[in-house]
Amino acid sequence: MKKVLVGVVASDKMNKTRRVEVTRLFSHPRYGKIVSRRTVCHVHDENNESKEGDTVEIIESRPLSRLKRWELVKIVKEAVDPLAELHEAQDEAAEAKAASDEAQA
Repeated sequence: MKKVLVGVVASDKMNKTRRVEVTRLFSHPRYGKIVSRRTVCHVHDENNESKEGDTVEIIESRPLSRLKRWELVKIVKEAVDPLAELHEAQDEAAEAKAASDEAQA
């Protein structure tokens, strides 16, 4: 059975390849402290669907290149662009100003 993991896209600079970081928690064998580590997987994204910050589900596959051993299954959650709301508000304000200028003229 193939492994299925969920991780976050750390880099989308390559064509059809994504660098996905899968974080895992485990108890330290000696000290018992909960430790967080990450595993980096290079994932094949045929249609360049995902972007940086997206949470994605990946599945194990045959070796596709020197580093790629995983394929993208689906995008679980899309990344939130913090500036998107700001740009929308600025566009609405500009449209309102243009409409008021036309009404006065």
